Amino acid sequence: MILEVQELTTLFPEFKGAAQDRITLREVLTDTRVEAKQSLFIPIVGENFDAHDFIKDAIKQGAVAALWQKDKDLPYAVPTDFPVFFVEDTTKGLQEVAEYYLQKVRPLVIGITGSNGKTTTKDMTASVLSRKYKTHKTAGNYNNHIGLPLTILAMKEDTEVLVLEMGMDRAGEISVLSKLAHPKYAIITNIGESHIENLGSREGIASAKLEIKDGMSEDGALIIDGDEPLLHAVKLDERSLSCGFDSTSDTQVKIISTSDDASEFKVNEKETYNLPLAGKHNVKNASYVITLAKKAGLSNDQIQEGFDHLQMSSMRYEKHIGINESLIINDAYNASPTSMKALIEVMAQLTTKSRKVLILGDMFELGSQSRVLHRSVAEAVTDKIHAVYTIGEHSEEISRAVAERQPQIATKHFTDKETLSHHVRAALTADTVVLIKASRGMKLEELLNDLVK
Repeated sequence: MILEVQELTTLFPEFKGAAQDRITLREVLTDTRVEAKQSLFIPIVGENFDAHDFIKDAIKQGAVAALWQKDKDLPYAVPTDFPVFFVEDTTKGLQEVAEYYLQKVRPLVIGITGSNGKTTTKDMTASVLSRKYKTHKTAGNYNNHIGLPLTILAMKEDTEVLVLEMGMDRAGEISVLSKLAHPKYAIITNIGESHIENLGSREGIASAKLEIKDGMSEDGALIIDGDEPLLHAVKLDERSLSCGFDSTSDTQVKIISTSDDASEFKVNEKETYNLPLAGKHNVKNASYVITLAKKAGLSNDQIQEGFDHLQMSSMRYEKHIGINESLIINDAYNASPTSMKALIEVMAQLTTKSRKVLILGDMFELGSQSRVLHRSVAEAVTDKIHAVYTIGEHSEEISRAVAERQPQIATKHFTDKETLSHHVRAALTADTVVLIKASRGMKLEELLNDLVK
């Protein structure tokens, strides 16, 4: 980011200090524990903290200007010439600065949402489009009303394509993000069960995801899951492009072959692609990216090159060499019934390891449907799975349902990670593969300390 302090006077007319000087801003500072030279300090107010308390630390760390909420007292320790812009709400101020900078850089904006697969699809999209354009993408989980504007403000001024992941907990949040980012192209990866506690039903989730249209360009396109009945009406919209295994999809996908680490598939019975990821769900995610990339003017060779250079975000199907040369797959970043079942299906298809162990934890925000949805995971567990171990308050329903459906599969529920890891560690062999999957709050990646070589 490069802005001049004086530019902010057009956004925020109430200010003090040297706000009209040509002082260069190179980044935004919200965490005063890190150094950020030539930065704009934006103190966010949270439920349990108020960053206004750390203005002196911000200046020490390199802040040369700040936004300031009008109802907060400005400390006397702030230098009189230090530029301060007064706003009603600093989070909204952050969003206003991001929107201003976005309009200044004017990249092609792509918004990606969905119950599952957002991050994988974001990583694929950025990898593919970077073959032709200077591309910037959402880092980590910066996909909410604070993280998305920070992502925008972190892009370089010569960025040509901006890939934004858009997350939500409840209705209305995607609309805010879409109206801020104004994507030309948007992708809805799927409609699952995540946040059903807040949204009431899958229909409610679909409606919330479709808010991504609220800020879209009139000349843009919405790319959707063509196999999802809840999106059937959208499928008929002239601005929508559907992708899926259904023959009525605009981009129809057919899997040719799969291995432990790759998938080969055809698109519309013509083009063949190789993806360095296993799983039917990943092939569908790739079909969204192919459809988007063609709208953006990329060739088939450039798309394949992007797949070849794909780098995934952390804790998404991370492979580790475990004790006794076993294989540990860490996908503990987050989980829903849909994503958990999809990865169990991938596990069942692995050929390099025959002894397959699942470590499954609680899935959050499922509300009154939690018990039923946890039990539904057992539908994906076949006789190809050797053992299912669960941990948490709700996941015991998974092991119970598996025991009822597949009594020959070893099942056991644990109440603490240490006992679980010791149990699994003692049984690791060179022919064992372990999948770790749960919602983020379970922090099951902590098991790696005991299981990884």
